[in-house]
Amino acid sequence: MKLNLSSKSNLHQRILAGLVGAATIVLLIVLNEWTFFFLFAAICVIALQEFYKMMESSGLKPNRIYGTALGLFIFTIVFFIEYGLLHARTFYMIIPIFFLLFIMELFTKHDKPFHNIAFTFLGIIYIAFPLAMLSIPAFSTGTYNYGHILSVLLIIWATDTGAYIAGRAFGKNKLFERISPKKTWEGSIGGAILSVATALVLSTFFTTLSPLNWVFLALIIMVFGSFGDLVESLLKRSLDIKDSGALIPGHGGFLDRFDSLLIASPFIAAYFKILF
Repeated sequence: MKLNLSSKSNLHQRILAGLVGAATIVLLIVLNEWTFFFLFAAICVIALQEFYKMMESSGLKPNRIYGTALGLFIFTIVFFIEYGLLHARTFYMIIPIFFLLFIMELFTKHDKPFHNIAFTFLGIIYIAFPLAMLSIPAFSTGTYNYGHILSVLLIIWATDTGAYIAGRAFGKNKLFERISPKKTWEGSIGGAILSVATALVLSTFFTTLSPLNWVFLALIIMVFGSFGDLVESLLKRSLDIKDSGALIPGHGGFLDRFDSLLIASPFIAAYFKILF
């Protein structure tokens, strides 16, 4: 359901939608592993739909139903493997299902079938796989640990907040003007400082990682989360669109809100696999 806040200013929309959204996400992560599952499964489906809609706006015809179903399947399989309900070899089920799209495209009459195949797969690789990787830190200690997932999101939000404040106050030197003209080096430094500070605070509450490991995690999130933001900006610029969607008043679409997480997630998962 789309929240109707059209009577509010854009700033008020952003603040209210941000507070409601953040509170909902935190609650569902903290409750239990199943609310975590349904939360990110829903994000996966909505973000994939946004991605495929953007591709369609450029004249491509990705297989929305197949891409979304396979993306959700991948997310579910990884969750059940990490939860311990399925053996790791179950992951190999994905490979033959992945290749079914080539056969399915034989029965269509699209002008550019391999373009459609490529962009269907791109949505899965760009969105579904990274979101599936979140189950790795969630179950890295053997049971569901909401602290790891919650901390990842808090550090991402702290990075964005620090970058916004520092960029507005001190921003002069452009970070990547060709792709995102508003981003500055000063903003990135501000984001890094607040992300590390947040990680150190979190280390006093969630002691499965040492303070030093929390700092390393914050730096991974800050660096690759920033790249995630730039990658989505590059995607939108290449398609000449402003937002990925309009479901979140004042914020755009789900891809706009979770772009940092998509590129950072595989690196976060690798970090937790190495640690545990």
